[in-house]
Amino acid sequence: MTLKHNQQLPNNHFRKDWQRRVRVHFDQPGKKKTRRTARAEKAVKLAPRPVDKLRPVVRCPTVKYNRRVRAGRGFSFAELKEAGIPRKLAPTIGISVDPRRQNLSEESLTANVERLKAYKARLVLFPKKAKSPKSGDASAEDMTKAKEAGHAEHVKASKQAFPISNKVVIEEGKVGDYAPTENAYRVLRDARSEARLVGKREKRAKAKNDEEAASKK
Repeated sequence: MTLKHNQQLPNNHFRKDWQRRVRVHFDQPGKKKTRRTARAEKAVKLAPRPVDKLRPVVRCPTVKYNRRVRAGRGFSFAELKEAGIPRKLAPTIGISVDPRRQNLSEESLTANVERLKAYKARLVLFPKKAKSPKSGDASAEDMTKAKEAGHAEHVKASKQAFPISNKVVIEEGKVGDYAPTENAYRVLRDARSEARLVGKREKRAKAKNDEEAASKK
């Protein structure tokens, strides 16, 4: 189509040396192999320590996804306190900490405290100086067992040792087998009604008391 009105004349740039400016990724398979080798070398170097940090179980945001759980950024201070782990010690023993996170339910707090306790039970803490171990450090026998187990299992990551599952368990049965639960709608309506009528009821009760007092005189 021809141009209409008072427009700029087209000046097509077809003589650019574009072949020098093309980026290709023919090294993708080789880079993949290099990254895999680097991960394996890192795991051997850190053995028997896991290659990643322990992370909490959190709910996904928004109504669409909040039925699912995933790994969070880090454990809250309340969870660490409940599990008996000092907040400054936690990052040094492979536990991620998120100082901004708050616990909004007892369920999440309990689940993550149990996760921390399970990790703590399996933790073998190597002393910084083998000749002068501190309280809480592992014995020489425990360290030897941990090294042997670590090399035998190719040093599993924390997310493999403590997986996060989204499997939903559905229980089926007759309606009579399940105890009736409280009607949340009815409770909310009653509370709303009581809050709305509290002033009238107090006024009525006061008037009744005044009448009784006047009749006694």
